[in-house]
Amino acid sequence: MQQDIDAFLKYLVADAGLAENTVVAYRRDLRDFANFLRGAGQDSIRTATRQQVIDYLGHLRKLGLKRSTVARKLTAVRQIYKFLLREELTDSDPTANVDGPRLSKRLPEVLSEEQCLRLLQAPDTGTPEGLRDAAMITLLYATGLRVSELVKLDGHALNAEEQLVRVKGKGGKERLVPVAPAALELVSRYLSTARAEFDKHGNTSAIFLTRLGRPFSRGGFWKMLKKYAAAAGLPQTLSPHTLRHSFATHLLHGGADLRAIQEMLGHSSLSVTETYTHVSDLHKQQVYQESHPRAQGSQADDRDEEAPS
Repeated sequence: MQQDIDAFLKYLVADAGLAENTVVAYRRDLRDFANFLRGAGQDSIRTATRQQVIDYLGHLRKLGLKRSTVARKLTAVRQIYKFLLREELTDSDPTANVDGPRLSKRLPEVLSEEQCLRLLQAPDTGTPEGLRDAAMITLLYATGLRVSELVKLDGHALNAEEQLVRVKGKGGKERLVPVAPAALELVSRYLSTARAEFDKHGNTSAIFLTRLGRPFSRGGFWKMLKKYAAAAGLPQTLSPHTLRHSFATHLLHGGADLRAIQEMLGHSSLSVTETYTHVSDLHKQQVYQESHPRAQGSQADDRDEEAPS
């Protein structure tokens, strides 16, 4: 079993060009599937049956996993069988005609522009730590980067003259993203006046460093963001991805082209980016309901009835 899993993971890195975090998730999910098969007396992924795949899904549901998690694990299993079929290592796919859990289509959580402003103003830029944090949060909101992309930025990534940041995204794909002058100004101030406070060893090119002189981790940034969210009175469900969603949605509100947003976000498919059009439509409906006098329904009707003839 492990041989087939290792071969598949090698393919994901070498040929499919998937990001390291994605490959790690595939490894974990396929390990769980292999352990289940072993417990069922099966010693090879290639000879697993459709019923065993169905039993595996039932096992996951009994563990109380969320539908989205079960669906993700089933996707990993489907993909390894596609690989084995393509490599002619098996002649059957036990995941064929196996239904996964039905998922409700959840819209991404976004902040209002006023909420974003409160968050951006939460750090104390009069201190090195506050200036660093403000620069990170503002840059994330101004560019829509993934947090993994933000923490990996080095000094060569920013082009202040062209107002661009060069980002290495999923699968090592590079893209250029415009940066608002306000974000560049904060990052420039941090680099010139505060970064030296954190660069204890002088052996890293990462822009954003912790108190120990190390590049930020995704978890470290998330923890820092939660602190400022609480200070700004924002929902504790706020995550780095919330700022990415907010970036895209606010661009749509401003009339930005959907394909331009796709390129800035680094989405391989336009259908993923189109999710934000639904969020934007909801925003338009809300503005209409709050602004148009005939959208008030019974309240407007009541006023008409009470008006003197």
